[in-house]
Amino acid sequence: MTQALSTQTVVAVIGAGAMGAGIAQVACAAGHSVKLHDTRPDGAAQAVAGIRTQFEKMVAKGKLSQQTAQDASNRLMAVAQLSDLADAGLVVEAIVENLQVKQKLFSDLEALVSDGCILATNTSSISITAIGAALKSPQRLAGLHFFNPAPLMALVEVVSGLATRPEVANTLFATAAAWGKTPVQAKSTPGFIVNRVARPYYAEALRVLTEGGADCATLDACCREAGGFRMGPFELMDMIGHDVNFAVTNSVWRAFFNDPRFLPSLIQQDLVDAGFFGKKSGRGFYSYQAGADKPLPATAPAQSTPTDIVVFGQSAAARALVKRLQANHVSYTQAPDSAATLATAGDATLRVTDGRTATRCAFETETPNTVLIDLALDYTRATRLGVSVAAQCDPAAADAAVGLMQAAGFAVSVLQDIPGLIVMRTVAMLANEAADAVNQGVCDARAVDTAMCLGVNYPCGPLAWGDAVGLERIQTVLGHLAHTYGEDRYRTSPLIQHHVFAQKAFS
Repeated sequence: MTQALSTQTVVAVIGAGAMGAGIAQVACAAGHSVKLHDTRPDGAAQAVAGIRTQFEKMVAKGKLSQQTAQDASNRLMAVAQLSDLADAGLVVEAIVENLQVKQKLFSDLEALVSDGCILATNTSSISITAIGAALKSPQRLAGLHFFNPAPLMALVEVVSGLATRPEVANTLFATAAAWGKTPVQAKSTPGFIVNRVARPYYAEALRVLTEGGADCATLDACCREAGGFRMGPFELMDMIGHDVNFAVTNSVWRAFFNDPRFLPSLIQQDLVDAGFFGKKSGRGFYSYQAGADKPLPATAPAQSTPTDIVVFGQSAAARALVKRLQANHVSYTQAPDSAATLATAGDATLRVTDGRTATRCAFETETPNTVLIDLALDYTRATRLGVSVAAQCDPAAADAAVGLMQAAGFAVSVLQDIPGLIVMRTVAMLANEAADAVNQGVCDARAVDTAMCLGVNYPCGPLAWGDAVGLERIQTVLGHLAHTYGEDRYRTSPLIQHHVFAQKAFS
């Protein structure tokens, strides 16, 4: 088993911005002597002072002893010259995201450090293989991608380029674990794990917005309150910054030779062109100016509780609906499974979306009064559900369907009749992208689920979520989306197809 680097190993960090300073703090807290270098005058010294202040705050909160904080601070120093890093056994680069600049830095380092020194880059998007191509010894270079803020975020992606020696990646993996992080191994492909697999969370919301499915506040609320995501996609893009998020999307799209799976959004391009970057500029999808009110999600007005409710089958949604109706003292009857029907309320038929529009579903099932409900991470705990209504549906039947869901304790947002609503299509595409990453050898299934939970705080790993929904249903949703749009964007991963045919879950 590969061992972590000894704490006697000197760690050098180049770049004293937020990421570099955070990595330096993690390494010295773990017991290493750390040298921090930056080309800005006093940049490293200011970062060292900031790190020591962080240690003092942790002492005040009881998270560190005074002696431990003092020892960590004493192990940290700012250095002015690159040559001062000659004794390092590990150098972590956290400078500007520019291939040529990184190549020049690592080429210079090769002439300074020992042959046994490991070289690591914190890049989030640049190919490790491409950075290493300029080196005499690319086999000792790997990615060591921390997430911001590095002292708090558990995930570290250990990324191997084409020339990276397995021993180097394994040593970095063990070292990150010894530093208290949760590392995952990945192959150097565009976006690595997190920045690749996360693209559908933004892309599907942007497409639904483009098609007028609902406004930002409503879609965000559905993703939070039904999907269990900590932030809605539009809130999250505003926080990240559209200049950054759009650049990453473009980078991944171009790197995959314009694969439509990663197609950038014209809406987001307009925001970038206008300088509306989100929180940092005061305006994005939402306004962050002083006194600005955040829009509320669209919520259907209260409807009467139907008197003739029937719940069908024993699906997760059906069991949750029964539990919620009982908790709210609402009368209902139960019946066996009936052609994927979740419930009826008067003339209304409710189904969980399978990727079709409600109108298409009504036509193909010859059930005009069709109302579709969205996916929820946990139907027993969700506070809001998105629904869509078939064009053929009688308004009274639609009201009865909404009344049923409200009686069960849901706030109901009526979306335009878009295929897959918002949570279902998003989860299906996240699971699909995760499966493709595994299928293409980027990482294994455990790594992708771990990375998405820890790197972007998803409530569930995408493959585990796909298992919970049912891979056959995920495949059906993707197939219906592909049929509706006629685009390769919604092609089903061969690995999902394999698991469906094998009747095998990922976990």
